[in-house]
Amino acid sequence: MLIFHLISQEWKKNVRAQGFYRNLAVSLLMGLFALYMAAIFLFLGFSLNELLEKAHSTLNPTELFNGGMLYILLGGLAIRFFMQQLNTVNLPPYQVLPIKRSSLINFLLLKALFSPLNYFLLLVVVPFAVKSVVGYYSIAVAVRFVLSFVFVVWFNSFMASFLKRKYGSNLLSFLLVIAVLGVIVALEYFEVFSLFRVSKSLFGFIVFKPYGCILPLIAAFLAFLLNKWFFAQNFYAERFNKKMQGDKVYGANLSFLDRFGVVGELIALEIKLILRHKRTKSMLYLSAFFLLYGLMFYNKPIYAQHNGMLFFIAMFMTGLLMFMYGQWVVSWDSSHFDSLMTKNVPVKTYINANYYLLISFNVLCFVLTTPYFYFGMKIVYMHLAAFIFNAGVNVYLLLYFSTFNTKRIDLSKSSAMNYQGTTFKSFLIVLPIMFIPMILVTVISTFFSMTVALWVLTILGFTGILLRQPILSLCVNQFNSRKYKLAEGFRQGE
Repeated sequence: MLIFHLISQEWKKNVRAQGFYRNLAVSLLMGLFALYMAAIFLFLGFSLNELLEKAHSTLNPTELFNGGMLYILLGGLAIRFFMQQLNTVNLPPYQVLPIKRSSLINFLLLKALFSPLNYFLLLVVVPFAVKSVVGYYSIAVAVRFVLSFVFVVWFNSFMASFLKRKYGSNLLSFLLVIAVLGVIVALEYFEVFSLFRVSKSLFGFIVFKPYGCILPLIAAFLAFLLNKWFFAQNFYAERFNKKMQGDKVYGANLSFLDRFGVVGELIALEIKLILRHKRTKSMLYLSAFFLLYGLMFYNKPIYAQHNGMLFFIAMFMTGLLMFMYGQWVVSWDSSHFDSLMTKNVPVKTYINANYYLLISFNVLCFVLTTPYFYFGMKIVYMHLAAFIFNAGVNVYLLLYFSTFNTKRIDLSKSSAMNYQGTTFKSFLIVLPIMFIPMILVTVISTFFSMTVALWVLTILGFTGILLRQPILSLCVNQFNSRKYKLAEGFRQGE
């Protein structure tokens, strides 16, 4: 059958790619992490019934779960819109063969449904259905409960693919999605409109009525037809490219950076690189989400005495964008690295440009996290100490160790669930940078006090800032010793 031939060719393409075996260690590491997360999800699935029984005095756990389904649907749709990679098929080689266009489109669309990541949450849903839904209702209701969740996953997959192909994950769409989610939360918070009640009634009908689960199946089929319609209009590359020319986004006008000479021009080029490519834009969107990370810890009394953990969170958020961009600060230029090395740009100037760019990211994240000062002076002091430590120590470590990443990065690919360009070296770079300060704070605060720990890290940061020139010279020497290995690695592609 044609479908098996297409699957076989996709498998051979992946296995025969140059980067398959080089990425095997990273894949194994991510597999171990996936097993760890699977164990957590299973534990949550078997514990969810008891947690929901305590959450409400009148509604049973199944009703509460149904009430949250629309939130799960909308949240999953938003995450997929920004993070889900679009499946692709190299159409031209198949267009000259006697293969129906609809068969290629069906394969392209249905391939996403076979990804195991789509069904990860079933590790929560199935144990909950077995333990709770069967206990309160019957096996038939539990089966419909699980099936309806699977159909919701299919709907999200198809709809996210359609919206992403139709509108793209640009800054305007990102702001629009955030605005819609914000309005829904505000309406719920101020009790103007309850999405929980709508969800409870809708999924109550779907789960409890014998044929109710047909509704999400129909919704998934309609989303599939939307994708079919889109491909019917844009099957040929020249039509799609011509249509997308009007949507092309050019970089912002950064002419004010020209006053800083070649360093300013290089910074402007890096910013345009970030704004024009999928992977770097995805990194910006993820950074915006992770800035809310502190809400999980700062307002919880249980973490108040965990000084090392709190400082880790402060350092992570005030240097979030710097860490995410800095560990590949050289690799971002991999596609044009040879050209860059042939220009009349001294290595010292190149390193200085990356240094000031990372410092500006550090300043930006620090400013954006100032609302956390609401949680008290301890958070203020931690953020200030973390900001200075990032600017005086971590920035140099990122510049120095980033020269060990010799894998080419394809900027046209999304960063979500994409480990292209990632090796075990990437983890070795980040782990000491993030966790050694956390260990230092824990040890010093245990034997002395948190104030002493923060002063030690602040002094280290100020020392690094004062010794900027000699430390940057070390980074320049390191780059010079590694640049030919970098160029060779970047030429090899994936």
